[in-house]
Amino acid sequence: MNKTLLILKQEYLKRVKKKSFIVLTLLVPFLFAGMFALIIFLSINNDKEERTIAVYDESQLFLGELEQQGYTTFHFIPEEEYNELKSNLKESDFYALLYIPANIYSANVAQLLSVKQVPIELSEQIERKLSRFIENDKRQKVVEETRIPDLEDRLAGTKTSIKLNTLKISESGETKKSSSTIAFIASYAMGFIIYFFVFMYGSMVMRSVMEEKKNRIIEVIISSVKPMQLMAGKIIGTALVGLTQVGIWIVLGAVALGVVQGLFTPESAQQMGQSIMESQSAMSPAASQMAGQSQVTEVLEMIGNLNLPLILFSFVFYFLVGYLMYSSLLGAVGAAVDSDEDAQQLVFPVTIPLILSIMLLFPIAKNPEGPVAFWGSIIPFTSPVSMLARVPYGIPTWELLLSMFLLVLATVGAIWVAARIYRTGILMYGKKVNLKELIKWLRYKS
Repeated sequence: MNKTLLILKQEYLKRVKKKSFIVLTLLVPFLFAGMFALIIFLSINNDKEERTIAVYDESQLFLGELEQQGYTTFHFIPEEEYNELKSNLKESDFYALLYIPANIYSANVAQLLSVKQVPIELSEQIERKLSRFIENDKRQKVVEETRIPDLEDRLAGTKTSIKLNTLKISESGETKKSSSTIAFIASYAMGFIIYFFVFMYGSMVMRSVMEEKKNRIIEVIISSVKPMQLMAGKIIGTALVGLTQVGIWIVLGAVALGVVQGLFTPESAQQMGQSIMESQSAMSPAASQMAGQSQVTEVLEMIGNLNLPLILFSFVFYFLVGYLMYSSLLGAVGAAVDSDEDAQQLVFPVTIPLILSIMLLFPIAKNPEGPVAFWGSIIPFTSPVSMLARVPYGIPTWELLLSMFLLVLATVGAIWVAARIYRTGILMYGKKVNLKELIKWLRYKS
């Protein structure tokens, strides 16, 4: 035990004292924030390509009605030019060719011909334009047929925009403000962060073992330390490094949240609301009152209404146990191979469940009660990521306990498998290892 603690201490201090640890600990929160901000920015400003779309309107209904939107321009052409463009679109200056048939009202189908795959934003933009025009035209005909004065104005006045305020009933029966958007963001972020940590720190263990094995340092160490003690010291020491970083980030996050809440006091929120109302005085009183409410204060309140203690506990649990499971298996991979090429072949099967779980993050966050979310959070190899994506939404206690129990059970099994592979492979050189060979190592008696 003392030898394990010595290895643990050496592994921990070696990593914590590095300048890269300090820099990453301070910069990673800003990197994550910047990454999400960049994603949002690119999603808003990702379509700036100037396009000119040729339009042949066989119905003669849309002539002059398709106006330029953003970087997309519509140019109407006659039938002769349309017939020529159909076969020579690639040589023309047009991005695409839009054909509106004469029976557009009954068929509700138009055709967009292009050389390249059309972006979904562009196709949806054209669909909305055509649909909106037909809807307005049909409504105009209804107005003319009914001959009721001011009917069009009355119909226009029926357009309504509803804002849905969601409330969540706690176990004590108290209703609190909630937000599906905030829960979705928290869900996706939690799942992504746990994936990043488990993969990063598990890979650290594998690289450390491979480095010592390549340099033959392991032969000196193993003469005075049992393989199991060495593996345990490396895994636990690296886990403490990760917990140290997480602890620092939690403290920094709590301080930042407190500072933001202090800046947006009720008085400052009221002042902000008054300034917004003054700048939007042309709006109706109801709209001005809604716009004048402080959105920041409301968002902070809804974040505070999340079950933060459960989220933090689940994060620490799934990080530790998921890390122990994957780092044990990755440590065994490091002990079994001699080169990076061999390591890559064995790492991929081990990390497939992690890759699958990150691919399932979006459908799980969209439907946290569906079968994909349930089984993803129950199966041990995907539960560290999948269950973290469900926790912000609130889940039945029995599902959380079952997921934790199965994960602990699988982790114990992974440690047993890794220990037997580690014990045999750590001193083996120059031999290509495959799955059949690893199964043989598991059968060796202690």
